[in-house]
Amino acid sequence: MPLDNDKGKYIWMDGKFVPWEDAKIHIASHVIHYGTGVFEGERCYKNKKGSACFRLKEHTDRLFNSAKIYRMDVPFTKEQVIAATIELIKKNQQQECYIRPIVYRGYQELGVNPFTCPVNVSLMTWFWGKYLGPEAADGVDVMVSSWNRMAPNTFPAMSKTCANYMNSQLIKMEAIKYGFVEGIALDVNGFVSEGSGENIFVVRNGTIHTPPLHATILPGITRNTVIRLARDLGYEVIEDMMLREMLYLADEVFFTGTAAEITPIRSIDKIQIGAGKPGPITLALQKEFFAILTAEKEDRHGWLMYVK
Repeated sequence: MPLDNDKGKYIWMDGKFVPWEDAKIHIASHVIHYGTGVFEGERCYKNKKGSACFRLKEHTDRLFNSAKIYRMDVPFTKEQVIAATIELIKKNQQQECYIRPIVYRGYQELGVNPFTCPVNVSLMTWFWGKYLGPEAADGVDVMVSSWNRMAPNTFPAMSKTCANYMNSQLIKMEAIKYGFVEGIALDVNGFVSEGSGENIFVVRNGTIHTPPLHATILPGITRNTVIRLARDLGYEVIEDMMLREMLYLADEVFFTGTAAEITPIRSIDKIQIGAGKPGPITLALQKEFFAILTAEKEDRHGWLMYVK
C-alpha cells in the first residue's frame, strides 16, 4: 500500500473517478475468494518533454490477453482503458507514477463457477520508487527459492493473474525471512525460471542469456525491451534453458520488470556474482534504457505515450 502522500487522489472504477478512500468492493466479490483477477504494472516517467507512459499499449494488450485466457470479457475496449489511464494521471496531477490496472470478477454469487459474476475494471496510480530498495543500484543479494514455479498446464504463466502471485509471495517471504532481498524460482524441472516479480538475465563471456517462455515465466514487457535494446547495442541474446549453477558462474546477473526496471544482482546464495557489483553490460543496458525514458535519446521504437 502506498503512503498517503504517494497515492493518487482518485481511482478509476468502471468508468467513474472515485476518491481513493471510497474505492471499495463487496466482501463476497469472486476475486477475494477465488483469485479471479488479472492485472498489470505500468510506469509513467517524467522527462524533459513531459510525462510519458512506457509501453502502455503493450501492457494493455497483455492485460486483455490475460483476461482472455480466463474467459473474462472486459467490458471496455483497449482504447478506452488507455484513455482512462491517461485521464487518471492527469486528474491525479502526477508527473510520474506507477499504474495498476486490474480486471476482476465482482459480486454476484460464490462458487468456483465464475461465469455469473460481473467483470469489473479499475485503475489506480501511486508513486513507487526503487522496487527492490534504494540500495538496488549497487546490486541486490538474492537466493534460489525452495519454491518452484507452477508446472505447465496447471496455472497459465503467460497470464498475469492474481492467483499466480500466491506462489510469488511464498518465494518473496522465504527470501526476506532468510535475509535476502529477493528469491529466484526454478521451474518444475529444476531449470531457472524467474524472480517472484521479475524476469532474469545472465551474462557469460559477453553473451546474454534469459529463460524462454516454456520455463514458466511471464512474458515481461521490460524483458522484451531489454532483449531489443541489447540487440540494438550489438549483443547476442539467447533464450535458453539454464541450469541453476549457471547463475553462480555468470559474469553478471540482473532482474528486469516494470517495478524493478533493470536491477543488478551482486550475489546469489551468498556466492558473489562476477566482481560483486554492476557489470559493464548491465550498466550499458541501464544507460540505454533510461536514456530513452528521459528523452535523452530518440524513442526509436515508439515506446513512450505522452500525457498531454
